[in-house]
Amino acid sequence: METTGENKDDGIKVMVVDDSVTIRRTAETLLKREGYVVITADDGFDALPKIVDNRPDIIFLDIMMPRLDGYQTCSVIKNNRLFRETPVVMLSSKDGVFDRARGKLVGSEQFVTKPFTKEDLLEAIQQYVRTPSPVSG
Repeated sequence: METTGENKDDGIKVMVVDDSVTIRRTAETLLKREGYVVITADDGFDALPKIVDNRPDIIFLDIMMPRLDGYQTCSVIKNNRLFRETPVVMLSSKDGVFDRARGKLVGSEQFVTKPFTKEDLLEAIQQYVRTPSPVSG
């Protein structure tokens, strides 16, 4: 197994769940460039087994998706004792107060409006994922 050792965030697993291929690819490209391990899923139903298998450190979750939407998916994640501490950041093109409130009700940590920037994603990761401190000698 190769590790570059260049980025302090090597090994942090970020999951991006969105039914838009464009959004998934954009987020994946931005995050991989920053050294994160990225897992993608196209809806909540697809995401749940991947969460169990990969145990991501943070999950970015679109609200409007077929089969299992973001609110339902977040609720399932937060009601599972193994994953309730996993930070969930809701992604939505809607920026209404009700959407934000509903996200909080199901346990999400944050709400990011699409289109998001690289900084939006990185700030959320830095805020919710504990990264190992560099060892100073």
